[in-house]
Amino acid sequence: MKRRTFLKGATALTLTGPAMTERASAQAGTTLKFAPQANLTALDPIWTTATVTNNHGYYVYDTLYAHDLDTKPQPQMAEGHEISADGKVWKIKLREGLVFHDGTPVKPADCIQSLKRWAQRDSYAQLLAKVVESMTALDERSFEIKLTRPFPMMLDLLAKADSPLFIMPERLAVTDANKQVTEMVGSGPYRFVPGEFVSGSKVVYEKFEAYKPRAEPPSRGAGGKIANFKRIEWQILPDPATAANALIKGEIDWWERPLSDLQPMLAKVPEVVREVTDEAGRGAIMRMNHLQPPFNNPKVRAAVRMAVNQEDYMRAAQGDDTSLWQTSRNLWWRGTPYYDGEHEDLMPQSLEKAKAALKESGYNGEKVVIINPTDFPDIGPLGDVTAELLKQLGMNVEFVASDWGTVIQRRNSREPVEKGGWSIFHTTGSTMAWASPAQSFLVRGQGAKGWFGWYDSAKAEALAEEWLYAPDEAAQKKAAAQLGRLALEETATVPLGRFMIRTAYRKNLTGMLKGSAPYPWGLKRA
Repeated sequence: MKRRTFLKGATALTLTGPAMTERASAQAGTTLKFAPQANLTALDPIWTTATVTNNHGYYVYDTLYAHDLDTKPQPQMAEGHEISADGKVWKIKLREGLVFHDGTPVKPADCIQSLKRWAQRDSYAQLLAKVVESMTALDERSFEIKLTRPFPMMLDLLAKADSPLFIMPERLAVTDANKQVTEMVGSGPYRFVPGEFVSGSKVVYEKFEAYKPRAEPPSRGAGGKIANFKRIEWQILPDPATAANALIKGEIDWWERPLSDLQPMLAKVPEVVREVTDEAGRGAIMRMNHLQPPFNNPKVRAAVRMAVNQEDYMRAAQGDDTSLWQTSRNLWWRGTPYYDGEHEDLMPQSLEKAKAALKESGYNGEKVVIINPTDFPDIGPLGDVTAELLKQLGMNVEFVASDWGTVIQRRNSREPVEKGGWSIFHTTGSTMAWASPAQSFLVRGQGAKGWFGWYDSAKAEALAEEWLYAPDEAAQKKAAAQLGRLALEETATVPLGRFMIRTAYRKNLTGMLKGSAPYPWGLKRA
């Protein structure tokens, strides 16, 4: 799947006048039509880290705490908390009137079980789980977390914005986190409508009338989540030309991720606003399967890392507008607190050095299976570049193209490639979600308990804990630098560059929030 595949038909677009094309009934009503970045195939935001599922989660679920735009933790479902003098006991009290979509009240038991399930999958939460002695409901609105030692980043963890602690009913949260929850019941501002869900076509949400927003102004995932639209429809439009035409004609209100090649055309449409809402940017990555040959061999992984030229990846996926992307040869991304320069020695961008390293690695022609999406313009071209690169290195490559939903299903497999496993996949994510040793699963070495690829490193885990319990900022910075370097040396993940996205929406849509997700609250039609 080449970049030009996504552009097929784009030249046929016309800038049709708004008076002729505005769908008055839809625009005048209380329905928002939104084209997401990809098809929603997995509904459980705890089971998968897929960004589209995370975004879906923000509609349906709420969180105990949330980061505001300054990344400061703010209470959300929580009314507040108390901490014991020794830092080992946290008492969290819920706001009054919290109700799930099935009509049942939100209780401490729901929060406790949701936290337990989340900690089965989330790398940051697993650090907390190691020091939890007990979690107990105290009354109808309060619960207590007892720790074996103080956990200094408790609020930062509970407020994390990407793969956050979404609260679900206890009866659903008892589900093993390695299995998907299929019944979508949360207490968030919108209710998932299962009867209208058609994967690959449409997702529908309706305003949850019993939701009680906070009084504070909205800021990222914090503050008042006011649902001004009674209904939001996700229109799955994998063809960029179709999505662009729909936005120009007013058939949709908001296109989350316009293809970069179509941005100049959208810029000419007076009725369309283009805006960078995620100012921290996104990182693109290659992830290898550390469990199976050939990438269970660190020398083979290193050879691939040495060959990667980030500019090739960025131009393929994001186009030639260099104002919207940059290289970042570091697992701490440019613009994040622990970025400490480019590691040119580890990523020399040299095919000759990579070939020599591969020859010395003992690689013996094992098949490399790249699983790659056909319906995700930001990700698909990354796989194309890797496939060509590995062929130039002399590796035995099999390229398996499918929809993104199939990719995120298959990447769960730990089997050999002959039994349906995989060797490489690519994805993107918020650089702020990958900005600290505790939070970034790209550098964590948790092995079987970790993220897809299952990088295993006791030293990496020790450095993450060293950062977490460091006595001061200087010690944290030192631990972070060592961990970032180690993870790149061992090729836990290969960074492919950092980029920005200009989202596009109709100019009569107001209240657009900054942040790493397309938040639905606060939006209204002017």
